[in-house]
Amino acid sequence: MTNKSYEIVKSNKIKRKRQSWNQYFMSIAKVLALRSSCDRAYVGAVIVNTDNRIIATGYNGSVGSKTPQCDDLGHVMRDGHCIATLHAEINCIAYCAREGISLKDSKIYVTHFPCLNCTKALIQSGIKTIYYLDDYRLDDYALELMHINHIETVKLLPEESSAGE
Repeated sequence: MTNKSYEIVKSNKIKRKRQSWNQYFMSIAKVLALRSSCDRAYVGAVIVNTDNRIIATGYNGSVGSKTPQCDDLGHVMRDGHCIATLHAEINCIAYCAREGISLKDSKIYVTHFPCLNCTKALIQSGIKTIYYLDDYRLDDYALELMHINHIETVKLLPEESSAGE
């Protein structure tokens, strides 16, 4: 067939710089953090598979759909921690568990360094790389567990997480 039903037309616009994958996914995590309902830390997370497809998103908030949010009720505190809030990373993992989605060899973009319990859950779920922005409560044992389990940990700099031009 020599006649085509289409033609390729080059744009005359200046080519813009696209966001890197790291910028793209971290910018989504930052938007998700805006949904957090616990003002002690506004955290967002995005889990991505090896094809750079988003498989889960999460943010800090109360458990279930009927539990009051910290924004509404106030914080439920024990030993200096709000125990009403489910962390963004666990919200992602719980969604995947409920829906039967494998996290094997995936990566997570999270606005804050994961706490110790989230680190353990991320390791157990099969996540291989953790990208984060904020060194919030950096835990030395969490770092040790990541090292022992060969989890790549990447702190993104603010300029690496902002939009491209």
